[in-house]
Amino acid sequence: QVQLVESGGGLVQPGGSLRLSCAVSGIVFSIYPMAVAWYRQAPGKQRELVASISEDGAGTFADSVKGRFTISRDNAKNTVYLQMNSLKPDDTAVYYCTGGLFRQGVFVPSDRWGQGTQVSVSP
Repeated sequence: QVQLVESGGGLVQPGGSLRLSCAVSGIVFSIYPMAVAWYRQAPGKQRELVASISEDGAGTFADSVKGRFTISRDNAKNTVYLQMNSLKPDDTAVYYCTGGLFRQGVFVPSDRWGQGTQVSVSP
């Protein structure tokens, strides 16, 4: 059974940086790499896709974070990272990771989600 655990959130000032980690268990990335994505949900808003990474390490990003966020994976550690730079107050949300697959270029999430990690950007 695949499980995902997010970590690395916190409170940061505008312009600051955070690195989120998504540790995946129940599957061995080095043998069965799977696509992973980060979503976020701000209070009163729908959950939105932030970034995704394919099995071979290609990343895609929402327009709102392009040029500021990067996504990477360490298959030896079964972990996916989201590096967030130049953070803005609008980035404040709970960030979740999930596994899934790409279908015609679109990430389709599984029903497995982590518990989320809070990111707060405030002066």
